[in-house]
Amino acid sequence: MNIVHKLKEKVLQGERIEKKEALMLAGADLEELCKAADEIREAFCHNGFDLCTIINGKSGRCSENCRYCAQAGCYAVSVKEYPLLPTEKLVEGAKHNAKQGVLRYSIVTSGKRLSKNEVDRVCESIQMIKKETKIEICVSLGLLEEEDFVKLKEAGASRVHNNLEASRKYFPKICTTHSFDDKIAAIQAAKNAGLSVCSGGIMGIGETMEDRIDMALTLRDLEIRSVPVNMLNPIPGTPLENQKVLSENEMCQILAIYRFILPNASIRMAGGRGLLPDKGERCFQSGANAAISGDMLTTSGITVEKDMEMLKRLGYIPKLWEA
Repeated sequence: MNIVHKLKEKVLQGERIEKKEALMLAGADLEELCKAADEIREAFCHNGFDLCTIINGKSGRCSENCRYCAQAGCYAVSVKEYPLLPTEKLVEGAKHNAKQGVLRYSIVTSGKRLSKNEVDRVCESIQMIKKETKIEICVSLGLLEEEDFVKLKEAGASRVHNNLEASRKYFPKICTTHSFDDKIAAIQAAKNAGLSVCSGGIMGIGETMEDRIDMALTLRDLEIRSVPVNMLNPIPGTPLENQKVLSENEMCQILAIYRFILPNASIRMAGGRGLLPDKGERCFQSGANAAISGDMLTTSGITVEKDMEMLKRLGYIPKLWEA
């Protein structure tokens, strides 16, 4: 019995694989690894596919220095800059996505965190969205405190997004204006407020396979059930502008290993998917079972219409997932 089959059976029996075992998967035959990951996905998550969209609710001039981000104010990148969008714009976006069959809509804002006043304004917008649509609301508003998350939940938000971005070891090489522990604290505060959490990271930022696995293990320890996996899209003007773009094979391998570690999660292809020749279709046969559709924050994405066509072709059904 080879390592892929052995670990697949271990996961299917409800056991966790350890770090050394996950590292062994990195040396396995890719086709066999991806096939096994898809079998694990089917066993734990069936054919449901969690499709969400995002709206850039506040753009540019971020105080943080994340080395991959076009919105960081310290880098010479030209992006649209505007304050927090008014309620009517956020409601308009929610209605548009709901009509397309999208089940989850995320309000994302730039900056370390929104002010207390801005949080209150987002709460008002969420209340109006919930009044006029049935779409689920996710928010990505920075390093908020528990009292902020309580307000957001009471307003109607059901999920908070806050990416770890990298492993604890590698994080300081990507950002120095806030810490990995700041991220963990915000995630715990959101959970304490009764919100579910979406958290993942970016691949192709110079990290090792061990870093990728360490981040997945941290997400497992935090009991995260929605895991966005971004692929770096090197943006001119950022420190990572010359970073090599990951290949389709590399992304399939990463997603497959994540499925072994996080068998019952929505493993969500996010930013950078449009760089892949097939827009991620092969990845959705290698363990991934969720995606962000439409445009990203500062880069173009894949239309909801095209994603819906792909899901039908692959036998997936759009479905909210919370294990």
